[in-house]
Amino acid sequence: MKSIVVTMAHGSGGKLTQELIKEHFWPRFTNPALDSFLDSSILKIQKEIAFTTDAFVVKPIFFPGGTIGKLAVCGTINDLASVGAQPVYLSASFILEEGLTWKELDAVLDSMAETANEAKVKLVAADTKVVERGAGDKIYISTSGIGYLKVDPVPQPRRMKNGDAILVTGSIGNHGLAVLQARNSFFTKLPVESDCAPLWGLVEALLAAKIPIHAMRDPTRGGLATVASELAQASRLAVTLQEDQIPIDVPVQAACDMLGLDPLTLANEGKLVIIVPSAAADEALRVLHQHRYGRRAERIGDVQCQPEGLALLRSRIGGTRILESLSGEPLPRIC
Repeated sequence: MKSIVVTMAHGSGGKLTQELIKEHFWPRFTNPALDSFLDSSILKIQKEIAFTTDAFVVKPIFFPGGTIGKLAVCGTINDLASVGAQPVYLSASFILEEGLTWKELDAVLDSMAETANEAKVKLVAADTKVVERGAGDKIYISTSGIGYLKVDPVPQPRRMKNGDAILVTGSIGNHGLAVLQARNSFFTKLPVESDCAPLWGLVEALLAAKIPIHAMRDPTRGGLATVASELAQASRLAVTLQEDQIPIDVPVQAACDMLGLDPLTLANEGKLVIIVPSAAADEALRVLHQHRYGRRAERIGDVQCQPEGLALLRSRIGGTRILESLSGEPLPRIC
């Protein structure tokens, strides 16, 4: 009788491993590079590329708005997009825990395939390993990505200038709250979903509109506050955000107020912080608002010369506080 869950034998490298690959992975990700079944895929690359790698251990593996599979694809795509690179190839390694059901595995793989197809990215290399029951947490995924650079010079903090505008592509904190909601039944009625999304299309639209992008970051772990602090330190300029201009969904703000969390430090998996010249800010927002993942984009602050290396938040009541990189982890394993 065929097993309904992953067993240690599926990690043996033998017949059951081949069944695992051919029945669950290959039908979803088939492409010429992967179909060769070689130990390495043969890729033709004749352009300047960006390369990134990441690992995903989110708990639970299913949460409102996403899965660990969708998250793995989006996370890697967005790291490439944030340097102006068009994602083209992915690799993925899967650590499966004995007892993971085929239904769970297939749901994760379906979400990966759907997201990769949306982003027009090919999975060209993969590997699976199985660990004993209790030695993992259902499934961990490690991904790497290659993208073609589409902008020169590459967006980076040292290109930021005094007077630049700071944009965010939508409301913040949703992913962190969605994962918290999935862990705790007390919050199951919160109308909050993860913002997990592949963002190359947003960047491509900005480049097509000839928007000069000085810097970009995706505010994942540590959230907007951490990205603001890191940009200030790396540019040796001041990053000043206006609290009343930062888009935060009402349920997210309400939950944060109740739990004592700061939405500016919560993780996001479908947002970009974009630094552009002030004169280009309105046009950049117009372009972003036309894209499904940028409809709530806002200008949230400006770059200034002083105080050097600090990120500041101007509060609604006129006060100012320093934004620092997140210390510790109030919500562990959110990606």
